[in-house]
Amino acid sequence: MKASDLLVKCLENEGVRYIFGIPGEENIDILDSLLDSKIQFIPTRHEQAAAFMADVYGRLTGKAGVCLSTLGPEAPNLVMGVADANLDRVPLVAITGQASLDRMHKDSHQYMDTVALFKPITKWNTLVHTADIIPEVVRKAFKLAQMEKPGATHIDFPEDVAKADLIALPIPLKDEAHTPYPTEETLGIAAKLISDENYPVVLAGNGVLQSCASESLTNFAVKLNIPVATTFMGKGAISDDCPLSLLSIGLRDDDHISCGFDQADLIIAIGYDLVEYPPYKWNPHKSKKILHIDVTPSEVDAYYNVDMEVIGKISETLDHLSGMVRIKETKHIISILRNSVTEECKITHDDRSFPMKPQKILCDVREVLKPDDILISDVGAHKLWISRMYPVYKPNTCIISNGFASMGIALPSAIAAKLVYPERRVIAIMGDGGFLMNSQEIETDTRLGLSFVSLIFHDNSYGVIKSKQLNFFGRSAFVDFSNPDFVKYAESFGAKGYRVESANDLKPILQDALKQRGVSVVDCPVDYSENIFLTQRMSKLSSPNTNE
Repeated sequence: MKASDLLVKCLENEGVRYIFGIPGEENIDILDSLLDSKIQFIPTRHEQAAAFMADVYGRLTGKAGVCLSTLGPEAPNLVMGVADANLDRVPLVAITGQASLDRMHKDSHQYMDTVALFKPITKWNTLVHTADIIPEVVRKAFKLAQMEKPGATHIDFPEDVAKADLIALPIPLKDEAHTPYPTEETLGIAAKLISDENYPVVLAGNGVLQSCASESLTNFAVKLNIPVATTFMGKGAISDDCPLSLLSIGLRDDDHISCGFDQADLIIAIGYDLVEYPPYKWNPHKSKKILHIDVTPSEVDAYYNVDMEVIGKISETLDHLSGMVRIKETKHIISILRNSVTEECKITHDDRSFPMKPQKILCDVREVLKPDDILISDVGAHKLWISRMYPVYKPNTCIISNGFASMGIALPSAIAAKLVYPERRVIAIMGDGGFLMNSQEIETDTRLGLSFVSLIFHDNSYGVIKSKQLNFFGRSAFVDFSNPDFVKYAESFGAKGYRVESANDLKPILQDALKQRGVSVVDCPVDYSENIFLTQRMSKLSSPNTNE
């Protein structure tokens, strides 16, 4: 058997369905072996997009997504997506073709130490220096990528090793180590900590979604009457139509949800990762009591010095605590906090100003999508508005990168989402800056025949940076640019293009676009002066009078 055949058999053994990547001279043996495999190789138009697709595939399935490149310039192009998966705690395995072993000791065409390149952005990586170790390397890469906390791993595969002949088999899969249950003693101490405090608030992170603990979290919050705020990546951990949902925290330092956190005497951090939202923003005086509930121990941070941590399966922990903690009867300011957002939704629902306010755009998006449908956010000003204004009712129906926070992720991610959930409708929202970073993947989608909507918030600038510059300095610097005709651009790929020309246009355009086959690109001018007005409103909401 050729070593590249063994590699593919090992990938099949791991349940790999798709590999995203670009062909190259040093990975041609792998590509040839894939021709005889049930694994579908999806050629992309840029390696970064391939890694983003693998990233979101892993995010939605819990199984490692796989991306492939060759050596030289292609391998570094994977870095953005691999780093995003690693810091967003998503299982991903990157495979790079490499120069033959006999030219690694000297200067050689396109050769670089790819293992050293990927080491800081992966949980583990290695060079396959002999074909005999392929089964162990592949099994270890997937095991480490998928175990808590998930992340990226990397395999560097030299071209001469790929051609080697050998007799070997993949390592049979066995039950992975199960997350342990917390002890009764630990649960008892945690229950007393919650019971002794008057105003606990839950901070729910991405770990709740990864652990499939949303139902347990909701039952815990409702039974004990404890409000829940989520991180951006934790949106959907509790349904936003639950009266105890405080929506998302993290819009800025004096976030409106901080009104509740300021009063809290205990923060119950559940599935929370510091990369999602730094604790110095919600615990600036290092004075909060903190209960850490997660599958892994807490990170050491001066602002996250936990009083107690319960390590184990999140759902089991919450289910047990629900029956052990005294129900809270204190009055919260939940209504004040929720109303600050819901009132804004009501006000902007019938707004007819143009260019459109971001609140109005998201109101229309929410009305055309069903609870199971998926919204994917790129990175930019629109991400902040999505976190604040877009209600989410089910887990994993709003995908936001906020650990590494990579621009250009949304359009490739929509392709991955449709591969995982072909029956669901998908809208990828991005700014005009992020759209052009990976818009070449419209061709990839057109080739695959997948259907989704790419909604562009069009303002001819890097909007979130511009608003920060205006806030800090009263002027902007180097953030403005021009754009192509997005409708014609979409049509040049064989996609459908729409241009929003009034506030009345967007909703019917979205309804029509969601019925189309293939990609639909919707160009929607946005009024980002609302970023400044939001800052002013939040400052008023965060004033001392609110917390009386």
